[in-house]
Amino acid sequence: MPREVTISDVNVWGVLPRAWRIPLLQLTLAWVGLIALTWPDWAEMAHQWWDVSTYNHILLVPAILAWLVAGRWPELSSLDPKAWWPGLGLLGAGLLAWSSGVAADINLVSQLGAVVLLQSAVVTVLGARVSAGLVFPLGYMLFLVPFGDEIVPILQTITAKLAIALTHASDVPATIEGVFIDTPAGLFEVAEACSGVKFLVAMIALGTLVAHLCFASRKRRLAWLAAAAVVPVLANGVRAWGTIYVAQSRGVEFAAGFDHIVYGWFFFAIVMGVLLAASWRFFDRSPEDQLVDAKAIQASPLLSALARLEIGGWRALSFLLFATAVTVAAMDRVGQLT
Repeated sequence: MPREVTISDVNVWGVLPRAWRIPLLQLTLAWVGLIALTWPDWAEMAHQWWDVSTYNHILLVPAILAWLVAGRWPELSSLDPKAWWPGLGLLGAGLLAWSSGVAADINLVSQLGAVVLLQSAVVTVLGARVSAGLVFPLGYMLFLVPFGDEIVPILQTITAKLAIALTHASDVPATIEGVFIDTPAGLFEVAEACSGVKFLVAMIALGTLVAHLCFASRKRRLAWLAAAAVVPVLANGVRAWGTIYVAQSRGVEFAAGFDHIVYGWFFFAIVMGVLLAASWRFFDRSPEDQLVDAKAIQASPLLSALARLEIGGWRALSFLLFATAVTVAAMDRVGQLT
């Protein structure tokens, strides 16, 4: 009878192409070290993803990144990853941003630096050709950084101006002072929660993914991204006006209940659905098209020239971790001096 196969008999390591085994180990070690270094920033980002409604959509980004890499793997696996010393320049930029953000207590900058450090590890350890195949997922990693609170005051002002213009257009007398709109039914405030920032940042993140997957033309991608940024802002102004308009005939309490029902992910889904439906006929990229052309990457004269700037993988990892350790030591020293 055949021998029973046990878990210990399965060689998971052997599933990977031989050329990828050591580089992926090196990348794992680099990521573990960099995440350990910047752990407070990753913990704070995770808290914002989970507990702050503006950033709940970021919980989907890691899964999207994994899916994007998996879709490229059949082509990427034919490339040979080679450590690339110019990637250490990106590491330096990440360390500068992270240390500056920590020193100045600016979370957005330190968290951006934490993400750039992971990107730099990929570029340094896997090299120019593999990074070219991963350029979109690497760029999409930036959506892990919670951003948007910085533009809330601007969005409040825009929403208030749109709402007052539509209120006047619908023959409802009203006056505006800052973000306050005074009507016969009552005084309305375009509060921070009503600025529409959570829909805007979510739409930009999703819109970027759609632009990459559904459009081949650069002009159409840019047009789509512009629409993904503008439509949510306009739609939020219409929502604010709708609340004011309903209040004139049904009362403020009814309007508040109406607003709570409309103002949620349901509203985002409707706006996104309308935008996708309007753009469907302009999609010019087939779902069967390859996300990465490994042969074109191999044949590229530019990438061939860049790939010559290689460095030993373990040496690159050592430089990466050494530079990180020096930065931490310098920050500790400055902290002691101050």
